[in-house]
Amino acid sequence: MSERLAPSMTPDTQFFWDGLKQRTLLVQRCAGCGALRHPPRPMCPHCNSLAWDPIESSGRGTVFSFVMPRHPQYPWFEEDYIVALVELEEGVRLVTNLVGTTPDAVSIGMPVQVQYEEFDGGLVLPLFTPVAES
Repeated sequence: MSERLAPSMTPDTQFFWDGLKQRTLLVQRCAGCGALRHPPRPMCPHCNSLAWDPIESSGRGTVFSFVMPRHPQYPWFEEDYIVALVELEEGVRLVTNLVGTTPDAVSIGMPVQVQYEEFDGGLVLPLFTPVAES
């Protein structure tokens, strides 16, 4: 069994997954109007352009929302896990997991930073960890 359930990869999302293998978090930018979008898709929802290019995200963001799934427990997660909706500095949001923290320490608006984790088969996922207070 795989360490992790692999995401579906399509021609529209391949750039995102290839970027993660290079430890780069890429976001789609419309070449027509400049709007950013995630998840990746073929057409801009603002201007209907099919032209786009990828930009590199800073990897910094804040927790917009989070949950702790209880049932069913997936075999590739040994413990409880935190699913978060992270709003990146660039303004797009992505669903991810928070690591390096406990559920009682998570709060809406908490600053987080991407970290890349590689699983069997070369799958790389962007997980987020709290930013240390300075």
